[in-house]
Amino acid sequence: MAAIPQGFRDLLESKKAFAHIATVGADGAPQVTPVWVDFDGTHVRFNTAKGRVKDKNLRRNPVVALSILDPDNPYRYLQVRGRVTDVTESGADAHIDSLAKKYLGQDKYPYRKPGEVRVIYKIAPERVQTMG
Repeated sequence: MAAIPQGFRDLLESKKAFAHIATVGADGAPQVTPVWVDFDGTHVRFNTAKGRVKDKNLRRNPVVALSILDPDNPYRYLQVRGRVTDVTESGADAHIDSLAKKYLGQDKYPYRKPGEVRVIYKIAPERVQTMG
């Protein structure tokens, strides 16, 4: 597993930097979605609703790539390629609330839909590239 350089962890831990996550569809075509992310010290984590396109893609094929631009300097970025090593609903509601706090300054995720099941994805970095 590759390490996230200390000098770029702010993009995952404290900055309101959106990650653009690329997955592979059933037809082999790439699909890219902006997501909120955080870092548990080892894995890049994001949260989605069960049944969305990226959820379906990653359950079928766990290979993933993501890039994060520094919102204060778009010439500084982090790219991570890796695999999903864990998918869980356990703690996912609290996780999306913590991401809402980071990205929106709100205690609760305001976009939840009735019946929505939240899922946490953990990505193990295999290749990491940086610039800036």
